[in-house]
Amino acid sequence: MLYKDNRQKSLKRRFLLILGITAFICFCSLGLMLIFWGRMLPDMPKTQKIIFGSVIILYAVIRFSRLLKRGQDEV
Repeated sequence: MLYKDNRQKSLKRRFLLILGITAFICFCSLGLMLIFWGRMLPDMPKTQKIIFGSVIILYAVIRFSRLLKRGQDEV
């Protein structure tokens, strides 16, 4: 976690990175739970659950990629 000129990341940047990783894991878990867990949203048809779970996972991936891109731009 060092910059090119050997400076450490600030506490704020480290905290935001950890928060972003945690959000990524939570959103991916929620999406997978929607897709594979039958008791979650039992009234919703299976195809809608798969689409909704996939959209949540896609959102998590986009959000995580933006977090990594922003981290590279600020170096």
